[in-house]
Amino acid sequence: MSEPRSNQAGINAREVLIIGAGPAGLAAAITLHALGIRGVIVVEREEAPGGTPRYCHNPGFGLQDLRRLLSGPAYAQAYIEKAQALGIDIRTETMVTDWLGPCAVQLTSPRGIGRLEAQAILLATGCRERPRSARLIPGSRPQGVFTTGSLQRFLQESRETIGRRAVIVGAELISLSALHIALRAGIAVVAMVTEWDRPQIPFPYSLAQWYWAELRKRIRVICRSRVTQVMGQRRVEAVEITNLDSGDREVIACDTVIFTGDWIPENELARAAGIALDSGTRGPRVDAHLRTSQPGIFAAGNVLRGAEMAGIAALEGRHAARAIQGYLERGEWPSYRLPIRVAPPLQWICPNEITSTQEIPPSGVFRLRASGFLENAWIEVRQGKHLLYVKKVGRMIPNQSYKLPASWISDVDLGKEPVEIYIRSRGSSH
Repeated sequence: MSEPRSNQAGINAREVLIIGAGPAGLAAAITLHALGIRGVIVVEREEAPGGTPRYCHNPGFGLQDLRRLLSGPAYAQAYIEKAQALGIDIRTETMVTDWLGPCAVQLTSPRGIGRLEAQAILLATGCRERPRSARLIPGSRPQGVFTTGSLQRFLQESRETIGRRAVIVGAELISLSALHIALRAGIAVVAMVTEWDRPQIPFPYSLAQWYWAELRKRIRVICRSRVTQVMGQRRVEAVEITNLDSGDREVIACDTVIFTGDWIPENELARAAGIALDSGTRGPRVDAHLRTSQPGIFAAGNVLRGAEMAGIAALEGRHAARAIQGYLERGEWPSYRLPIRVAPPLQWICPNEITSTQEIPPSGVFRLRASGFLENAWIEVRQGKHLLYVKKVGRMIPNQSYKLPASWISDVDLGKEPVEIYIRSRGSSH
């Protein structure tokens, strides 16, 4: 492999540029190094690598990819130390601020502005929670309104007191993380509010189920309701809760509001590059090898579809690294992409395109989500009138991904209609 060249503005030529130093980006860089590719640079806009896990002090990280259970900071540190031990070039406080060509970007950092060209680029920019403004919740703009991520960062970077009484908006797995953070900070959680008729805690997580059951004995969970107003002047003083069925309103006194879930992929760079986005995931459309619509540009991790566990993002980073190696060696890029579509009540599937019947997605599975609670659900994969696959899934809940084995890909006809995924269900709740 060729050695990188440099000039006064910094390194200007690399084999692979990875944008984002979270689990997906670092795992990809480490895997590329193991594959013998040395011309790799990772750029990260924050002051330190590691991504969101750096702020998550709860356990639950590492089982899928590292085969051991770690806290978020320990998990991030494991990847950071491995990358540093290999001598991988990680540039923090560095942003991609413009596209200068198909695989050429402008980098901006405290060190100045530079140009970098790469043979391949991996987008691993992650996702963020939708803030209060994007949820169109009226009211004043006082202090004390957070997302889970901003709360984590505030507590890590500041010694100031957050508040004393909090309302958490959401009742899913990430909401448990917000609850855990609030309780560790000495904040009393007076209510959790969800628009669904029940919490969205997945059954496979037995610890989460037990934790949730114990907390519900002490914390009020308000279902089929939403926050319709935030009240207060300099500081949050209360929130207004409206029942979605009856229209009844209630005011709950609090000084902190934490919005959880409702993830948005960090897709700004993908949009600027003209990469095709999926209407369901809101992230780049990719095939089984995580290739986007733009030659030489791959995408992995939570930029693809909002939040999955860090370990899943890391495994996708490894998968992308192997695909990048193949691209560097052969220079091949698919010219035709067969769409995979989902029918309601399914929300999205990822990957969502097929370019070869021989290529398998990360971990050998597609991941999909439903937009409501489903009971006795069956998945059907069809291409026109041809039934490619059918399997009973059982119970599905919102905000939780389900695996769809990729065994049916070999039966797809790339010259025919798009592949369509259906759910047949005895009962559902939207």
